[in-house]
Amino acid sequence: MDSMWLEIIINAKAEELDDLCAKLIANGVPGLAVEEEEEFRAFLEENRQYWDYVDDELLERMKGVSRVKIYVTDDADGQAQLRGYLAGIDLPYTTIPLREYDWAHSWQKYYRPLSVGEKLYIVPEWERDTAEIPAGATRLLMNPGLTFGTGSHASTQLCLEGVEAHTKEGDLVLDLGCGSGILAIAALCLGARHATGVDIDPKAVDVAYENAALNGIGRDRCRFLAGNVLSDQGLVAELGREKAQLVLANIVADVIIPLAPVVPQLLDPQGTFLCSGIIDTRGDEVSAALEAAGLQVTRRREKNGWIALEAQVG
Repeated sequence: MDSMWLEIIINAKAEELDDLCAKLIANGVPGLAVEEEEEFRAFLEENRQYWDYVDDELLERMKGVSRVKIYVTDDADGQAQLRGYLAGIDLPYTTIPLREYDWAHSWQKYYRPLSVGEKLYIVPEWERDTAEIPAGATRLLMNPGLTFGTGSHASTQLCLEGVEAHTKEGDLVLDLGCGSGILAIAALCLGARHATGVDIDPKAVDVAYENAALNGIGRDRCRFLAGNVLSDQGLVAELGREKAQLVLANIVADVIIPLAPVVPQLLDPQGTFLCSGIIDTRGDEVSAALEAAGLQVTRRREKNGWIALEAQVG
C-alpha cells in the first residue's frame, strides 16, 4: 500500500517568494517545489486543446501568485513537523492528501531537458529516448523521485557551472547536502574518479544511487551516505581521510556559515570549495564566514537573485 502524505501549498507573491523559500529551508524543509505564474500560463497555453476557455476568476486568482509546495507524512509526526516548518511564516496555505506515487510523479510536467554551462545537458529519465541531445553535450539523466534537485533552480545551475569549470580527470568529489545526487553525478560524468555525497535525509541515499545507475555509474565510483557533518565529528574524520579536490554545498547560508570551519578538514590544499543556495542579500555574510575559516573567496557567480561562491584554502 502506498504511504499517505500531505501536500502543503503556500501562496506567495513574486516579491515574497525568495524570502519564503529561504525561511522554509532554514526551518528544516529538506525539499520544496515552486510553481510560478509564468509556468501556470505556459501550462495553459501548451494544453489549450483540452478546453475552450479558462475561467477569468482562476486567471485572476493566479495573477502575480507563486505556489510553494512542501510535503509531510499524513500522521501526528507529520503534523508536528509541519508546525516547525511553518514557524514564523504568515502566509495562506492549503493541504491536500496525497499518495506517495502521486507525489513522486505529479510535478513531472514541469521538468524538461535543460542545457547548463557549456557541456551539460540534463534530461529527465522519462525522456531518455525522446530528448534530442546537442552535439558534443554531456548527457546527465535524472529522476529526482521524492528528493528535489532537478537542475532547474538557479542555485543548482550555478553549482553545475562551477562543477563543469573545476572537475578534472581523476578528481575526488565530496557533495554535502547531495539531495538527488545531481552535482556529484555531474562531476563523475565529466571525468571525476570518485564522488561521495552526504545528506541529512535518508531518502536521498537511494535516490542518488538510482540516478547514478541511470548514468551507468556503479558503486565503485560513488558513495552516498545519510548523516550530518555539522554534528557528527566522526563522519567528518571519515570523510577527511582522503581530501577531495572539489567540495560542494548547494544548501543555504544558515548551513554554509557553520559549515565553513569544517571545509578545510575535507578539502585538498589545492582544491576548490563551491557553495550555492545563497540569497544575494547574504552573499557578503557567507564570504566573511569563509574568510574567517581560512578560505579565500576566488569567484562569485550570480543568477536570478542567487549567489554561488568559489573558495580555496588561503
